[in-house]
Amino acid sequence: MQKHYFSEGLVGGDWLFDICIDVASDGLITKLESGVTPPAGVRQHSAVLPAMPNLHSHAFQRGFAGLAEFREAGASDFWSWRSAMYHFARHMTPKAAEVIASALYVEMLKAGYSAVGEFHYLHNADQDQSLAMSEAIIGAAEKTGIALTHLPVLYQASDFGGEEPLSGQAPFLHTTDDFCRLLQVLKPRLTGRHRLGLTFHSLRAVPEESFASAIDAIETLDMKAPIHIHIAEQTREVNACMDWADMRPVEWLLKNQPVDERWCLVHATHVVEEEWRGMADRGCVVGLCPTTEANLGDGLFPAHEFLKVGGRFGIGSDSHISVDAREELRLLEYGQRLARQARTVLTAREGGHTGEHLWRQAAVGGAQALAQPIGELAVGKRADLIVLDRRAPMFAGSAYSQIVDSFIFAGQPNPITDVMVAGQWVITDGKHAREEEVFAEYSELVGRISRSMEEGA
Repeated sequence: MQKHYFSEGLVGGDWLFDICIDVASDGLITKLESGVTPPAGVRQHSAVLPAMPNLHSHAFQRGFAGLAEFREAGASDFWSWRSAMYHFARHMTPKAAEVIASALYVEMLKAGYSAVGEFHYLHNADQDQSLAMSEAIIGAAEKTGIALTHLPVLYQASDFGGEEPLSGQAPFLHTTDDFCRLLQVLKPRLTGRHRLGLTFHSLRAVPEESFASAIDAIETLDMKAPIHIHIAEQTREVNACMDWADMRPVEWLLKNQPVDERWCLVHATHVVEEEWRGMADRGCVVGLCPTTEANLGDGLFPAHEFLKVGGRFGIGSDSHISVDAREELRLLEYGQRLARQARTVLTAREGGHTGEHLWRQAAVGGAQALAQPIGELAVGKRADLIVLDRRAPMFAGSAYSQIVDSFIFAGQPNPITDVMVAGQWVITDGKHAREEEVFAEYSELVGRISRSMEEGA
């Protein structure tokens, strides 16, 4: 049994002082008290918050971040970005995937994320290498200490109606039978703090007849496994779905699939009231990725309306144009402010602190989406937490829940000093034990790929 002491922190909806947390050998919190004086000679950490789950990641795209910020003649949109991304994906091997994911996961930990949902569609077609690509992601999680919800992606078509895949999509493809076998092989490899889930890339990439077999396969392994899908991210996707089924994407999903609390609908940017009310009624989580959605020009999800009716959400860094939980939440709130010309939009209905409310809601929603026992500091939850440096200038005038508001909205320097995952310190004094090694490997690899892409252009 470990005991950890904190001067203050966010416990549920309360700001408490002189906190003692008991953590068992399995990483779960067994006791939590406040008003406790630590024994002499025992370190008392500063302000503590529950760590943030990152519910949506395409790890390999971190190496591509910043390399598509140019414009050629003609349209520059999601679809032109996707073509450039496919070009980068062709350079991925299992070794390259592990190097990039390891560096990314260290960045995530330093930024306050303790768990990641790896929306993994870079299978590289060949079945042997498909397993190796998943093992590369698992290896990166083991190397860095992050908790992984591994989400292999079923990807079979280029558009609605089962259109033939494009050549650039070859590394992503599986038959349904091969995909179900991959899930069976992966399940015993994901133990301890790691989980296995199922992902449909999108309605346009998975024919209707493939859904049931994949869901049956994951339910045979784990009835509580999470199920994720990209949906309604772009208006072109919505229009194509209307042409195919005379229904909007989320409308079709709610009517034709068993959407419930296990499901995470990623982006869901372009939805109408019937859809967002239906999502809230089913209890599924909306996976919002504001920095990527802004970078790609996707649009704004109607978060204000959705949260007012009890909708659940979490955040992800997706393409990793930014790896910062604060920036995701800040941009989420600011987008709603700009759309409504108002302030403190995404705050609890009864009022309160916007930053604190966003952090708590995103942490709980992200935990649900990843099927991880985290998201709050409470007995029975896993000890995934972050420690803030209260001496940082951004906190000079802050007290109680204002500390979380300042953390999200006031200033850029990262004030996170320590991060715990499953009772183990993985970031200490702002450093990861293996960061020099993994960042050096990453820089060499991505530099080499970038040069080869330029030479082949």
